[in-house]
Amino acid sequence: MDKNTLILEILKEQVKPSLGCTEPISVAYAVSVAKDLLDDSVDMIEIIVDENVFKNAMGVGIPGTDGIGLKVATALALIGGKSENELEVLKNINKEDIEKANKLLGKDIIRISTTDKNEGLYIEVNAENKMDRAKVIIMDKHDNVVFTQKNDEVLIDNIPDSQKKIASANDIKKFTIADFWDFSNSIPFSHLKIVEQAVSMNKKLVDAGFKKLPVVESIFEGEKDNEFYYKEYSKKVTYAACYARMTGYPLSVMSCAGSGNQGLMATLPIAAIGEIKNTDNEKIIRGITLSLLVTIYVKSHTGLLSPVCGCGVAAGLGASAGIAYILDGNLKNIEGAIKNMVGGIAGIICDGAKPGCAFKLAISTEAAVDAALMALYEIYISHRDGIVGKNAEQSIENLGRVFIDGMPNTDEVILDIMINKCP
Repeated sequence: MDKNTLILEILKEQVKPSLGCTEPISVAYAVSVAKDLLDDSVDMIEIIVDENVFKNAMGVGIPGTDGIGLKVATALALIGGKSENELEVLKNINKEDIEKANKLLGKDIIRISTTDKNEGLYIEVNAENKMDRAKVIIMDKHDNVVFTQKNDEVLIDNIPDSQKKIASANDIKKFTIADFWDFSNSIPFSHLKIVEQAVSMNKKLVDAGFKKLPVVESIFEGEKDNEFYYKEYSKKVTYAACYARMTGYPLSVMSCAGSGNQGLMATLPIAAIGEIKNTDNEKIIRGITLSLLVTIYVKSHTGLLSPVCGCGVAAGLGASAGIAYILDGNLKNIEGAIKNMVGGIAGIICDGAKPGCAFKLAISTEAAVDAALMALYEIYISHRDGIVGKNAEQSIENLGRVFIDGMPNTDEVILDIMINKCP
């Protein structure tokens, strides 16, 4: 398989539609699979998740409802979830389903707990009725059902061993930023339909955000013919889309590397600046392709879920690369923009998915524009500064080391604060 074909496969695998915040929706998907195994009859259900999934689901809105968290997502999945829709499992939920789900929540049949026994994403559902019991496990990716069981019959058993997980995670690590640059420039445009769909889907969240918070549409205004406006306009569209999604607006988003907010951050700032500059659509799509690939690459080093904000940091690095691209930057400029971001915003923590994530994306958007503009003037943070490496790849590797090796207890502390703080 040639290089471009493999990169395209990775892109298509990692860029997918999702309705609602990915963690509770992934749980809803697992619940729906378990419900199917029990012929839609569930009397008791137990959800066991890793601490990152629990953290990211605590405060986030569930699409089409006023509710938040895993219990609401689980109840909706039990009432109207469709497992065949995978990460859009709740897209057909209606008002009647929501009313039934609220009644179900009053019956106290849903139990939620966490586990620290598994590295990476882990969701386990144990459900039962008077006749049967079912078990479903999702691991490593939000839509990756690796185990199903009904009573004593194991139906699927694809729980990966450590070597398989390592091999899968390393697929994109084989490449460099130069490879992604070459791919974005050379791949036939007809192969980038998934990226065009991502822009179209994610822009709809912008309009939804402006409806929810009309003031955001007017708060960042300025003259459109200067670089300052790049930041203001791209900030407001990214903020609006994220806010709509985090408050449960019932529209699907095109996710990137397992996160809808990463999908927004990796697409909307580039699309917004391209709109201001009247940039050719093909160039915008190619710039967003580069952004998505850089985001996926960064996440392969930092982990699917981590104590640091993947939407602001990982997708922020991707956005800076895409912005530099559509502003006619060369490969050196793009690599420099990435290094500027590593040196500038590496420490934004993840304290769960919630409406406040919109602020983090706005901050990261401004930083991405600044990083790209400085890089276009060949102003780069030196490798002598902090964790910044001699090149973009080394900088990203160092970032991953800080997250994985340097912050093993951070999630535990963040989660403890979130659970025990005053309401």
